[in-house]
Amino acid sequence: MPSSSQLLVFTDLDGSLLDHHSYDWSPAGDWLTRLRLAGVPVVIDTSKTAAEVGRLVVELGLEGQPFVVENGAAIHLPPEWRNEGESGVVELGGGASMIRATLVQLRERHGFRFEGFGDVDAAKVAQWTGLALEDAERASRRDASEPLRWLDDEGRLDAFAAALAEHGLVLTRGGRFHHVMAAGVDKGRALAWLVERYRQRFGGRTASLALGDGANDLPMLAAADRGVLIRTEGAPLKARFDRPERVYLTHEGGPKGWREGMDHWLGEDWLGQDWTV
Repeated sequence: MPSSSQLLVFTDLDGSLLDHHSYDWSPAGDWLTRLRLAGVPVVIDTSKTAAEVGRLVVELGLEGQPFVVENGAAIHLPPEWRNEGESGVVELGGGASMIRATLVQLRERHGFRFEGFGDVDAAKVAQWTGLALEDAERASRRDASEPLRWLDDEGRLDAFAAALAEHGLVLTRGGRFHHVMAAGVDKGRALAWLVERYRQRFGGRTASLALGDGANDLPMLAAADRGVLIRTEGAPLKARFDRPERVYLTHEGGPKGWREGMDHWLGEDWLGQDWTV
């Protein structure tokens, strides 16, 4: 990539940069260091909450970078990415309280069987996710989405999604849970917003690389110049892209797959590549 282009990396967390079970990210550590030393922004684009990500950006060495939470519902901007007088949080989706009220209404009206984070306490969320109780409490602080466990027949998912659509909501599948959020909100829209903001604030050409493993990551991979679809446990994710040659499918999963994808697209001579055509 020529020096006139700035690489921007966007990444999912669970099952991608973080191991799905242990949450370990060490296999990706060398690449995170290389990117940081080269001045490449690494933007977390996740279904996690702001309370969760705020701690992780420090652990991962990503302080001073923007991050996206709750599947694209909100973008958190560091000062240098903000316009004059702008808030540090850009909201692209609706509120969690409205979503919760709609879910309760649909469950009562149609008998859909599911359990959302709003139905249980942090101890149950910890049991579902394997998180420590303190981290599960952070995961429960939703501002614009609701993760849920689908307990009904798979055949009723389409009817559930249709009922949500009547209320301006959409259903997407993540690595562990289904997620309900406002229509028009996804990780790809947040990526496009941040790429445009970077151009406005800093100028020049950009090239974007996105890495993820879940169905909710597909819009992000499609919106990027290059993508990495990280292998998941069990049945492979079925995905179709307009330009499949721009998306690499890994053999490894989790942070090892993340590293594999970076090696594939960037390798040793990554500063000499041009993805902008």
